[in-house]
Amino acid sequence: MNKRRDLIHIVPSNKWGGVQTYALDICRHYISAGWHVAAVTQNAVRVDTPFAEAGVQLIHAPLGGVGDFSSILTLADTLRRIPAGSHAVVHVHRYRDALTAAAARRLARRPEIKIVSTRHAVRRGRRSFIFRWIYRAVDTHLFVSKLARDTFMTPLHHHLPCSPLVPDNKCAILRNSLYLTDFTPTPVLDSGPVTALYVGAVVNGKGLENLIDAFALLRGVKLRLRICGPADPDYADLLRRRAMSRSVMESIDWNIGAAPAPEICHSAHFAVIPSSESEAFGLNNLMMMAAGRAQITTTNGAQTEYLTPGVTALMVPPEDPEALAAAIRTLATDPALRKAMGENALREYNARLAWQNFTDSLDKIYGA
Repeated sequence: MNKRRDLIHIVPSNKWGGVQTYALDICRHYISAGWHVAAVTQNAVRVDTPFAEAGVQLIHAPLGGVGDFSSILTLADTLRRIPAGSHAVVHVHRYRDALTAAAARRLARRPEIKIVSTRHAVRRGRRSFIFRWIYRAVDTHLFVSKLARDTFMTPLHHHLPCSPLVPDNKCAILRNSLYLTDFTPTPVLDSGPVTALYVGAVVNGKGLENLIDAFALLRGVKLRLRICGPADPDYADLLRRRAMSRSVMESIDWNIGAAPAPEICHSAHFAVIPSSESEAFGLNNLMMMAAGRAQITTTNGAQTEYLTPGVTALMVPPEDPEALAAAIRTLATDPALRKAMGENALREYNARLAWQNFTDSLDKIYGA
C-alpha cells in the first residue's frame, strides 16, 4: 500500500501575484499526483477562490509572523491530524511563516514533517538570533535564482568575517516554471498592427513609467501597446495621466483586472517587461518564453540567468527610456528577428525550464 503524502502551502497576502501563482501551480500538480493538499491563507477571496477551484483544502489563519500564536495553534492542530506514518511537507514563502511552521511542528510533536522555504526576493538574510533559529529550522531553502541566493548570503559588512546563514547542503537553486495545461504556442499573426505586450502586475517598480516614456519616442512606428494584469488603481490612474500628457493614450489598450490567462501572449508580436526593481525571477518573462515570443527586458535582476541577450531577448538598462525605445523599434520593425528570438526562447524553455524539469527537482526536495 502506498504511503499517504500530505502537502501544506502557507500562502501569504490578500492579493494575487507571482508567489500565489507559484504556490497554486505546485498545489495543482501534487493534487494530480494523488497527494492530500491544503493551503493556509488569510481568508482573502482573491486568493482563496483559485485554490478552492483547484480542489485545495483551505485553512484560514492570520499569518501575522512573530507573536502570532493563533496561526501556530491552527497549523499545529492541522499537523496533528495528519496520520502517523504519512510523508508530509509544509512549504512556506516567507521566513516569518517558516517560524509559524517550525513552532507548530514542535507543538504538534511531529519532527518528521519537513519544512521547505522558497525565497522569492532579492534581499539579504537577517542575522538576528530569531532569524538564525528560523533558518536552522527549515529543512531545505529554495532560491528561485542564483541572484536571490547570493544576495541572501551576502553579509552586511563585507570586511567582517561571519559564518554562512545556511549551510550549502540545505540550499538549492530551483528556477521557476509554469503549470500550463492545454497551452500550445501559436505562430505570430501576420495581419493587424504590430502589438507589444506588457503582462504582469501594474504596480510601482515594474518600469511602466519608462515604458510609456519610451513609447512616446516611437513616433512614426506603427505599433500598439497592450498593458495587461492586476493593478493598483491609483498607480494605474497615474500611468493613464502620463500617457495622455505624452499623447500616446490612443495607442494603448488597457486590459487591467485579474491576472491574465497565458493565452494573452498569443495576441502579441513581442513582449516588453521593463522592471525597474531587481527581480529574483520573472514568471511573466517565463510565460512569454513558453508562448514562443521574443521579449525586451532589463538587466537589473536574474533575467540574464535564463534569457540570453540577442538570442532569446533584447536587454536594456533599467530606467532608460531611450534604450528601451530603441529596442522596441528594433523588434517592431524586424519580423525575422522576432520570429528567431521567439523560436529560440521556446526551445530554451522546453530544454531547461519546462514544468517536468521543475517537478522532477521538487520531487527530490519533497522526498516524493
